[in-house]
Amino acid sequence: MVDKTRELVAFPVVPIIDESIIPEKGPHNDDPLEHQFPVVEMFYSIQGEGFHVGAPSIFIRFGGCNLACSWCDTKFDEWENITLRQIVNKLDSWDCQRIVLTGGEPALQDLVTLSQVLRPLGYFLAIETNGTIELPNNVVDWICVSPKDQMYSKVKVRQRVGDELKVVYVGQELSMYDDLIDGFTHHFIQPKYDESLDASSNGIGFLSTIELVKSNPKWRLSLQTHKWMGVD
Repeated sequence: MVDKTRELVAFPVVPIIDESIIPEKGPHNDDPLEHQFPVVEMFYSIQGEGFHVGAPSIFIRFGGCNLACSWCDTKFDEWENITLRQIVNKLDSWDCQRIVLTGGEPALQDLVTLSQVLRPLGYFLAIETNGTIELPNNVVDWICVSPKDQMYSKVKVRQRVGDELKVVYVGQELSMYDDLIDGFTHHFIQPKYDESLDASSNGIGFLSTIELVKSNPKWRLSLQTHKWMGVD
């Protein structure tokens, strides 16, 4: 399906870093199953990082993001607009009830419509978001916020409560999360994994992250185990 709906949309709640990769929200009509979403990919794998590491999960990766982190390893600037009906039909092919909404930035999507359809079907919805857009109430079952204000000093984290705070460590002081940490049950520090660097260079960052966790016992270490295993 050729994507013909990529008009630029500026969201006033957060500074837009690159408007060229913000998809237009799909058209609304009486049938929520005909609502369109910009989907990069859907796949069945395991959760490789954070609290639910090792859990079989279906990943729905949405197109578009309001940030442009240098280490990002996802292709969120190319997508196909598909209906929620097509998404549900694809989900039926996997024997799994856990869904991870990711991106890009999944909070840009119509999560209310998505939730109203998928949760009554028995799906557990988790979201991985940068937190710059506050989520509607009661649309997902698990909220993981991975803030990027260590890279963007003018970007504010607006989703200040959730289940999991997962910080990518690039050398910042953890004190910058002092007013955020109490809003989350679980706290993780994850070393930046730069695919453009060799194992030795990434390893230096891993060691410094380990030392940081040892010095800050309120936090736990998160690793992107799926990358070491060679799976999506």
